[in-house]
Amino acid sequence: MLKVVLIALVAVVVYAAWPRGDDEPAAPPPAASATPEAMATPRPTPRAPARLRRPQCPDDVPGCASTSGRIVYVERVDPDGDGDLHVVVTDRRSVTLPGLTAVDVSKDLRPRRDPRVGDQAAAMGPVQTGSYDQSQIHALTFRVRRR
Repeated sequence: MLKVVLIALVAVVVYAAWPRGDDEPAAPPPAASATPEAMATPRPTPRAPARLRRPQCPDDVPGCASTSGRIVYVERVDPDGDGDLHVVVTDRRSVTLPGLTAVDVSKDLRPRRDPRVGDQAAAMGPVQTGSYDQSQIHALTFRVRRR
């Protein structure tokens, strides 16, 4: 009896998998349903936020430079303990290293929430020598946009 069942099962599988000729009618199209189907609503492609504008240097600030770009490094606790914030920003007009500008933000200009890596920053101020003999902007203007 088991042998007959196995043969019948194999026959059904072979029949179902056997290629058909073109003379058989195609499967009928699915019937339209009376209730509308929910379709995905297209969402707008998210745009990158506009880049922060580079602040303009006033004529009365000697040795002034400005920067605007993404923050790649944040030093929240300054080793000398004066409470300022140091950030490094990517920028074509580099001050510190090719493609990078270090910014020294005084305690008075420091934002309530410290910026994070990936945020945008814009700064303007005189170029000074930092504690590691690097050129950096001593910010007179400092703005941050969260990502």
